Amino acid sequence: MLYIFKFPDIGEGITEGKILEWFVKKGQQINEGDPVVKVETDKVVADIPSPRTGIVKNVFGKVGEMINVEDALVEIEIEGEEAEQVEKVPIEEAGFGVVGTIEDAKTDAFLPATGEGFEDVAVAEKTDVSRKVLATPVARKMAKDLGIDINSIIRTGPAKRVMKADIQRAFEAKQAGPKVGVAAASRIPEPLAERTEIEELTQIRKTIAARMVESRFTAPHTTTFEEVEISRLINVRNEKKDQLAEQGVKLTYMPFIIKAVALSLKRHPKLNCRLDMQKSRVIYNKYYNIGFALDTPDGLIVPVINDADKKSIIELANELNEKAARGRDRKLTLDELRDSTFSVTNYGSVAGIYGVPIINYPDVAILGIGRILRKPIVKDDVIVPGNVLPLSLSVDHRIVDGADAARFIRDLMVLLADPVAMLVM
Repeated sequence: MLYIFKFPDIGEGITEGKILEWFVKKGQQINEGDPVVKVETDKVVADIPSPRTGIVKNVFGKVGEMINVEDALVEIEIEGEEAEQVEKVPIEEAGFGVVGTIEDAKTDAFLPATGEGFEDVAVAEKTDVSRKVLATPVARKMAKDLGIDINSIIRTGPAKRVMKADIQRAFEAKQAGPKVGVAAASRIPEPLAERTEIEELTQIRKTIAARMVESRFTAPHTTTFEEVEISRLINVRNEKKDQLAEQGVKLTYMPFIIKAVALSLKRHPKLNCRLDMQKSRVIYNKYYNIGFALDTPDGLIVPVINDADKKSIIELANELNEKAARGRDRKLTLDELRDSTFSVTNYGSVAGIYGVPIINYPDVAILGIGRILRKPIVKDDVIVPGNVLPLSLSVDHRIVDGADAARFIRDLMVLLADPVAMLVM
C-alpha cells in the first residue's frame, strides 16, 4: 500500500520547520527508524525517522523550504500489505506546499494527530473552490486575543497560511486607526539593492520575534529594580573557583543566582505559578525549574535547570556549563528547553547595568542580571568601596503585584549578600 509520512508533532508547540537535508531519495529502500530528513525548528535541529519500512515513491519539499506539522514528507510503498482504498486530496488544501494531487491513505496509516497542527476553517463558501483559511491554533488564539478577524488578514505563509507576523501587522494597522488599512501596513518598500543587504530570518529568530510579541501582548509587564552588595559572594566564589577548576568545574556567579532564585521562589509561590485565564484559575507549581537565557550564534534560547532547589552549587555549575556548551551547538533536546517555571537572563555578562527583561511566557516572572559595579556604598555610616550587582525583575502584573515582586527580590538579595548557607543546601 501507499503510506504518506507527514511531518510529526515533535512537541513544545512546534508547528513548522526548515528542511536542511534529505537522507532519502525516490526509489530508495528505507527501514523503520532510518532518518528521513533533517529539520531545523525554532529550538532544535532534529533528524526525523521513518515509522515504516518500504520503498520511497515520492519526496515532498526541497532543501531550504519551510514545512508545517502534518505536511507530507515522503510517500512510502509498503510491501506485503494489501492496498487500501485511497482518496485523491488536493495537496495545496491539505497543506503540503505544492500543487497537484496525491493518494492519501486512510487515517489509521498516519501518525496520530495531536491537535498542534493546522486547522482548516471554512470561509466565504461562494469563493472559488471554497478556499479555506489555514492557521495554527496558536495563531488563531493570538488573533482572537487581539480582536483581529482572522478571515480578513493578508496571509503571507506557505499555501497562504496565517502567520503570527500577519496578525501582528493587522493589529498594528488596527491600532493606527481607520485611515491605515491592513494591506497598506503589510507593504514594505523594496530596499535599494546597491545600499542594502538582505538576510532571511532563521527559524529561531522568527520564533523569538513571535514569542516576544506573544508575551508583551498577553502579560502586562511591570519591572522592579534593585541593587545588592555582593562582596561576600565574590569572596566565596574566588575561594572555590580555583579548587573546582582543578576538578574541571568552571564556577561562575550564575549557580549562586539560580540557587538563590529557587530558594526564594519557595517563599513566594506567586512568582512560580501559571495563570489560566480560560478556566479562571492559578496553577501553583510545586517544582522549581529555572530557565537561563543563552546567547548563541543562532539567537536566544532558554535551557532549563530542572529541580534547581534540590541541586548543590557544584551540580548547578556542571549542568549550566554542559547545557550552555550543547546549546551553542544546537544539540539540546526539546525536554531540556521546556517546562521552566521562572527564568534568568544575564545580559551583564556582555554589557549593561539595567534592563527590562521580557517574561518567558507562560512563566509569570523573569530576573535580569546586570554588570557588577565597583562603586561607593554606605556601611555602618561609613562610605566604603562596594561591589554592587544590579537586578531587574519583570513580572506578569495580572497575577503578581508590585509588593509581591518587592518581597521576592528582598529575600533574594539576602541570599546573594550572604551566600555561605547556600553552599550546604
